[in-house]
Amino acid sequence: MNSLLLLRPPTFTPYSLQSKVSVLNPRFRISCSSARSDSVEAAEYKPGVFDDLFLNLFRSRMVKEVGWDSEKPGYEGLIDVANQLMKKSKSNSKVTEAAVRILISLFPPFLLDLYRMLVAPIGGGKVAAMMVVTALSCRWLMGQCTVNSVNLPDGSSCNSGVFVERCKYLEESKCVGICINTCKLPTQTFFKDYMGVPLLMEPDFTNYSCQFSFGVLPPRPEEDSALMEPCLEICPNATRRKEINRNLDNKELVQCPKA
Repeated sequence: MNSLLLLRPPTFTPYSLQSKVSVLNPRFRISCSSARSDSVEAAEYKPGVFDDLFLNLFRSRMVKEVGWDSEKPGYEGLIDVANQLMKKSKSNSKVTEAAVRILISLFPPFLLDLYRMLVAPIGGGKVAAMMVVTALSCRWLMGQCTVNSVNLPDGSSCNSGVFVERCKYLEESKCVGICINTCKLPTQTFFKDYMGVPLLMEPDFTNYSCQFSFGVLPPRPEEDSALMEPCLEICPNATRRKEINRNLDNKELVQCPKA
């Protein structure tokens, strides 16, 4: 599998590190300031020639971690492998640790080191991290997304958010546990520990949207509402559990055992 050096994430140009930091690339104009900015929409996404490359790279890394591959092609096969990762792991934490290793394997080690040393200190690395997510993962993995403004802990606002309108990964997996343990928690950990950028991800299990807020620390697990979500009614794992346990009210939604 080719290195992600071939993917060429978009370049950015840091300006004066005063009260305002702006970054330009061919698609976006991003700014951070004490005044709240209007959301900045990404150009309409049209699947490109690199989509299959990204998908195959990500899937190959997941297959290597799991030690198993699905016979199904494309995105459907990727979801099968994610389900297998959940099944083979002994605990939720083991799933998250495996998913973090998968994310790390997507990047040459020196690239992450350089990012932490050279990029993360610029504006907290929020904008560059947001651009990496937008360019390399959001569209092919999660679907259409836009860049938006988020409120930071210091009271300022910054266009360092990414809003996924309807997450394909959640919609296809139909599973809260897969979303939490193979996406939300490991991605937050990866950006904080390996890219030096705090990240809060807030999936909405009613409409499948998701808000990425770079520069914002996630709450403690016991205070994270996403981790308290019940299984989706359409969750295949929940359906199987209901069929096995005949004493369970079919209308009752129980917390996903993997969340």
